[in-house]
Amino acid sequence: MSNITRRAALVGIAAASGTAALPAQPARPRRLQIASTWDFGVPANDAAVARFAAGGSLIDALEAGAKIPEADLSNHSVGKGGYPDRDGRVTLDAVLMDDRGGVGAVAALEDIAHPISVARAVMERTPHTFLVGEGARQFALASGFTAEKLLTPEAEAEWRTWLKTSKYAPVANSENRRTPLGGPLDHDTIGMIARAPDGSLAGACTTSGMAFKLHGRVGDSPQVGSGLFVEAGVGAATATGLGEEVTRIAGAARVVSSLRAGMTPGNACREAVEHIAKLRGKALDGVQVGFLAMDRHGQVGAFAILPGFTYSVAGDDGRSNVVKSASLRR
Repeated sequence: MSNITRRAALVGIAAASGTAALPAQPARPRRLQIASTWDFGVPANDAAVARFAAGGSLIDALEAGAKIPEADLSNHSVGKGGYPDRDGRVTLDAVLMDDRGGVGAVAALEDIAHPISVARAVMERTPHTFLVGEGARQFALASGFTAEKLLTPEAEAEWRTWLKTSKYAPVANSENRRTPLGGPLDHDTIGMIARAPDGSLAGACTTSGMAFKLHGRVGDSPQVGSGLFVEAGVGAATATGLGEEVTRIAGAARVVSSLRAGMTPGNACREAVEHIAKLRGKALDGVQVGFLAMDRHGQVGAFAILPGFTYSVAGDDGRSNVVKSASLRR
């Protein structure tokens, strides 16, 4: 008996007996499933969910979500309100990635308030995946983006205060602080990962980079495989924390590789953190690194070196809740 014949027979038996002969398939979620790093991921998630519900694509949704912290002048680690480098220049990094090989990224971009949109333009309008520095700026202007001053009075005041000592002393978990720090951030990004009801996956990152960094410094965030990675049928991962530590192990790609091997999102994130800790030892004292992952089913997990890392997850009702990540150290 062929499989088709056997299935038809089972259906006929079920109809005659009034019982279900075939196992029920789990209902697929009808909403966008999305998770973002940090508590300011809540409004970003909300914007993404709203854009998707209005008929937008997965990339539309992620772009809309990422633009929220980029435009928030009180957020000193992303977008226009970000702290400058040591020369007083605000330089921005961003990346978008889908699970069909679409990638667009920019780094060290100046004078453009929404690098996530420029990253999308790179993905959709060029044969390239990554533009940097003046080349990225020239491309943005040629693509219709408007140049504007990104250094806000508040960020400039913090930079001038920092210049008095020029001392670099990272502050762990500083992204959750909404007031001037009097010192640089040690991590600096919002990462977003999402799954559509049809199972397709995508992700985004946007950041102003490490505060008071050397001019030209690029962290993990815009680098595919480090700050973000997406693989069809497997999952997606993003990173936050001191970018140099994430790039040492191609962190996001490593997490997705662990998902491919069958690990849960939380355990995959933990494996990456433990590897960094083993590799770097005492060099990680006081340093935060965190990973956030989503598997192909939409399940979410995270893990960090230090306590204090939070992430925002949209529930079945589309509303986001802030979750405290587990951590290696207490």
